[in-house]
Amino acid sequence: MWKKLSGLNTFRMHCIHRETAFTPGLSPSGLSLAELEERCKEAAGQRLPLSRLELNRQEVTELFQDNALRLQLIEEQMSGPTVTVYRCGDSIGVCNGPLLPHTGLLKVFKMLQVSPVTLTNPVGTSGVMRVIGVAFPGQREREEWEREQEETRKRDHRRIGKDQELFFFNDVSPGSCFFLPKGAHIYNTLADFIKTEYRRRGFHEVVTPTLYSTALWERSGHWEHYSENMFTVTGDTHTYALKPMNCPAHCLMFEQRVRSWRELPLRWADFGALHRNELSGALGGLTRVRRFCQDDAHIFCTPEQLEEEIMACLDFVRSVYRVFGFSFHCLLSTRPTPCLGEPALWDHAEQQLERSLQQFGERWQLNPGDGAFYGPKIDIQIKDAIGRQHQCATIQLDFQLPIRFDLQYVGGDGETHRPVMVHRAVLGSLERMIAILAENFGGKWPLWLSPAQVIIIPVGGGSETYAQQVVRQFRKAGFMADVDDDQGATLNKKIRSAQLAQYNYIFVVGEKECVSGTVSVRTRGGKQLGRRPTDEVLASLTHLRDTRSNQDDF
Repeated sequence: MWKKLSGLNTFRMHCIHRETAFTPGLSPSGLSLAELEERCKEAAGQRLPLSRLELNRQEVTELFQDNALRLQLIEEQMSGPTVTVYRCGDSIGVCNGPLLPHTGLLKVFKMLQVSPVTLTNPVGTSGVMRVIGVAFPGQREREEWEREQEETRKRDHRRIGKDQELFFFNDVSPGSCFFLPKGAHIYNTLADFIKTEYRRRGFHEVVTPTLYSTALWERSGHWEHYSENMFTVTGDTHTYALKPMNCPAHCLMFEQRVRSWRELPLRWADFGALHRNELSGALGGLTRVRRFCQDDAHIFCTPEQLEEEIMACLDFVRSVYRVFGFSFHCLLSTRPTPCLGEPALWDHAEQQLERSLQQFGERWQLNPGDGAFYGPKIDIQIKDAIGRQHQCATIQLDFQLPIRFDLQYVGGDGETHRPVMVHRAVLGSLERMIAILAENFGGKWPLWLSPAQVIIIPVGGGSETYAQQVVRQFRKAGFMADVDDDQGATLNKKIRSAQLAQYNYIFVVGEKECVSGTVSVRTRGGKQLGRRPTDEVLASLTHLRDTRSNQDDF
């Protein structure tokens, strides 16, 4: 049975394992992945038509009445009254589609893996195996894809995290990252970067609890829609939940006293730890975790202030992404079905977001029906160094929480009014952003973000003492600086080791440097910048760091 995945290029084949023992690299029928590729080519050469049929539950039961295992698989897949079935030659299987009109359009294949399928209630002792592969229009496209996959493998943030001793995971806390000192440096530097921007842009940090009674989540509506994704704790006679988001707590803070229109907009930012009970199969490095932190903020403003606040949020996003060198585009996600709130309110909000995007001047496109159930939003997608798209920043309007918490402010007319709430994140999850940045830079962190900025290599004589003096000078200025005082390694070996460790700059100091108060500077890439006064180098690197430059030369 052929089953199409993600577009027209990726496919799955489900096989029922009966007598043949399964071993890595072999299909359940005993064929190697290479042999499976040949079988795929044979099927493609026959130009087998792919035909589609939509069946209800009764028709599905009748069609597969002699195969209890297939019926169980279909039952687990069905989410509505009907299911789509495709036929390819003698094979019939459930598939969402759409598929190609015939197999002849598939030319070149690459089989990737075989893995068991976990069933909710296994039927007998039969195992179901999944074979995953990719199809291409030609050999050139396959070779290009393989090069991209190899580059992706080299840049995998999990490998970089291990090689550079940035972070690790442990089964004692699944889906929660342990950041080692170097990883914590990157983590804190990103947070400090955003906090600096907060001070410039009128945001104020707040600190809120991690554990809340379910009464809060019932009031906000999250308990009804999101409780299965929340970690709960039972204490005394109450049930509590670890917060998966900050917005209900910020609503509590807003309602603590009567608010005046003169106070608005209120811009509250929160770096508190969040927990979400993600399925274990969905966890993957730093990109999908259970414990994380967002550069999360909520803006409470009057309807008249909304457009200006949206523009300010968009400008915030652009200024941050320029630092990393990311290009990006925006998506205007409009009302889904179903949604909460009056249609006129949605119309007005979507029009405001559209006007803001038009004024913003960056590329954007409509993303109909993909808004949150409580309001429309602007999602920002970035492109990394190898062309992959990531969605990190988001700006969301929320009509429902101010209503559910009955938030009010006293306007200039002396009457009470409802504020507008804006959910806003720029980096998004710090953990996920570190993964994206690690892969974007290929582990070659720019100086301002790097956990290995400077290393000093003394060469003979009394240069060790001078090297320690230079290290203290740079550390006092806030740099991550080290000394390589290994007496048994050659100079070339030390330089190579420093380059592999991704130190941005390598200072070689010998007798001449000691006497003249200089350092001989090399970059991570092997470029020699020559002997320079230590104070001058310190000033230059301080400027590069403080301006968050991605340049190597100075």
